[in-house]
Order: sequence, then C-alpha cells, then structure tokens
Amino acid sequence: MKVLITGAHGKVGRVTTQAMIDAGHEVHATDLTRPGFERKADDAPRYTMADLTDAGEAYAVVHGADAVVHIAAIPEPTGNPPHVVFQTNLMATFNVLEAAIRFGVKRFVYISSETVPGFFFPERDFLPEYAPVDEEHPIRPQDPYALSKHFGEQLMDAAVARSDIRCISIRPSWVQFEGNYEHNLGPQIRDASVLSPNLWSYVDVYDLADAIVLATASDLPGHEVFYIASPDNVGGYDFAEILTRYYGDRIELRDLDRTDASGISSRKARAMLGWAPHRSWRDYLDADGKALPG
Repeated sequence: MKVLITGAHGKVGRVTTQAMIDAGHEVHATDLTRPGFERKADDAPRYTMADLTDAGEAYAVVHGADAVVHIAAIPEPTGNPPHVVFQTNLMATFNVLEAAIRFGVKRFVYISSETVPGFFFPERDFLPEYAPVDEEHPIRPQDPYALSKHFGEQLMDAAVARSDIRCISIRPSWVQFEGNYEHNLGPQIRDASVLSPNLWSYVDVYDLADAIVLATASDLPGHEVFYIASPDNVGGYDFAEILTRYYGDRIELRDLDRTDASGISSRKARAMLGWAPHRSWRDYLDADGKALPG
C-alpha cells in the first residue's frame, strides 16, 4: 500500500516508517522538520514538510494514500500552553481524517494515548477503577492532551458512521527505546514505590511499530480501540502484590495473564490484531535497572 505516516520524524514515527518499509509498503512521510536537499538513499521514503493544522497542507499530503497512520501530535500537556496542545492535536487529526474521507482512503490508524481514561495529568487526582486497565475502562479525561486524544477517537467513530473508512485507534503505554530505558525505567526497577499513573506499564517502540503495521494491514470493520503495552511490568514484580501494597483496595484487581503482568492489558490487541510483542526491559537493563553492556 501507499501509506502516509504523519509525525514521521518523532520517536514512534521514525521506527514505524522503517517497519512499514520493511513490510513492503510505499511510505510517504510528513512532519514539521525541514526537508533536506542532498542525494537521497535509494530506500529513503518520500518526505513532505507540512503543518497539519492547516487544512490545505493536510489535504496535500493525504492525496494519493491508500492508508494513513496519524502519529503527529504534541505528546503531552506540560510543555505547551493548554490551548496550543488541544488545538494542535485536535485540528491536525480532524484535517488529516477529513482529507482521508474525501480522498477515499480505506484505512486510518490513529495513535491515541494511554492517558485517555484521565488518570495521568488530572487537576483532581483519581485512580483507575480496576487493573489491569483495558479498553472497557471508563473515560474521564481532564487535561488538554487526554481530552484531545479522546476527541480524536470520537472523530474516528464519526468517520466510520458517515463513510467507508475503517479506523483503528492505538493507545500505547509509555514508549521506550534503546536510548531511554535506563533513564525512564531504571528508578522503578530499583524501587517499585516509584509510582506512575500507568501502574508500572511500558511498551518497546519496535513492538509498538509492529502493532501499527498490523493495524494498517487489518481489514477489521468500523472503529476499534487497542491498548498496546508490554505483557510484563517494569521490574518484573508480582503485580498483585505491589498493587495491594501501594494502593490497598482502592483499585480492584482483575484476572492476570501472568504473575508479573503489566498494569495495562493488551489482550484485545493480541486476539484481534495478532500482535505478539517480543521485547522487554530485560533486553536492555539488568535487575538493578542499569544498561546491559553493548
């Protein structure tokens, strides 16, 4: 397929672009980064600089695509004014999706967020109702980032109701790659009391890219939402034990796939997309959260 990847120069976008090329697709990449004008490598994807909050630029890059993978976004709410986060994320999604509908694109993969339920950057703190968290968990976002991602998912619902497009929303857990495992996850591996709202969950960027490739090729009808998280938790702890130790009975414990289960469940993605993650923090870090040699 001819696949447009937005946000192609970001952490997830770069790896997804290569995974899509490796899967045999023709990639058109877009981002806010200026293009280079030197000789391109033979396997380099076509690249267009575009501001997707501008409808004309969105239409220009979507034209000709068979599928769209929409990754481009401000990735969290603390580094920009709230209205900038909300407007950028929502209008970019609206413009790209609207163009996809008008040009007859058949598959749209939207990179949403694990923050959608609302227990990440809230002004009034609250906890998940149960764990592992899955796609059925109630949604109560408060911050501009989670709101923008939630409304993005609602745009997918509206799109399939009024056109023949098929949509998949992916909610990745905290994305890690070779260069940030030790910095991000090391403290939790050494001490489970270093808490995070996603209940010790994470995902490797290469496993996430595999899920995005599967979603792009999927023929699932309508709009489906999938959490994507590694099956194990950060540190390899007994999940039932640490959940009770740090949260008491405030979070209901539900069935686990394994003793060291993640706080976010990806059962649905494994069952419906055939996603099979292959990477763990253990491939990068030792039991003390330090980088492995080499």
